[in-house]
Amino acid sequence: MKYSYEYPRPALTVDCVVFGLDEEDLKVLLIQRDLPPFEGHWALPGGFVRLDETLDEAARRELAEETGIEKVYLEQLYTVGEIDRDPRERVVTVAYYALVKLSDHRIHAATDARNAAWFAIDDVPSLAFDHPTILKMAHERLRNKVRYQPLGFELLPTKFTLRQIQHLYEVILDRQLDKRNFRKKILSMGILIELDEVETDVAHRAARLYKFDRRKYRRQTKQGFHFEV
Repeated sequence: MKYSYEYPRPALTVDCVVFGLDEEDLKVLLIQRDLPPFEGHWALPGGFVRLDETLDEAARRELAEETGIEKVYLEQLYTVGEIDRDPRERVVTVAYYALVKLSDHRIHAATDARNAAWFAIDDVPSLAFDHPTILKMAHERLRNKVRYQPLGFELLPTKFTLRQIQHLYEVILDRQLDKRNFRKKILSMGILIELDEVETDVAHRAARLYKFDRRKYRRQTKQGFHFEV
């Protein structure tokens, strides 16, 4: 049985803010639009939700279609519904953010994306729609959550040094951390596995490698452990 509605309904989209980390910067993944409006402008990956899919499915589909990225940590961020946010029609968007290891993903543009590329978070070009606002919200959410949940390990290689994890937090929090205090605190949590391996092919003195003990973290969390950096 078909229903008719008295009131017009807005269109629904999803937008994805994908963060990645390299040796220097926190990066965000952008696509260059190949269709109007904002043709040729850089924007967040995203698009319209289909009738036969959930919001999460739409976000993962759009991310895969426009950038080639799949199987990532994806979390709903916010619903944005400013009346004039899209020149085409009334559009409400549900924003997501994702964390990826740059080394694990090769990006390639497709469908209505002309190009896809990583940009340093402090060197982002002019963005289409209200995507600067969405990006700012996602960055603030990441800064807050990374202090209280071990999300940062999603951005590191499986094996990492203490220098790398400190660098990650310094980049995301945008401030320097005291080396001795940071290492003392992160090691005292008991959620890192010290490996019998060191860095290879590095110009400086090779550092010890560690792994995140996800199983132990979950077990400790159930017992009341709170991650906090």
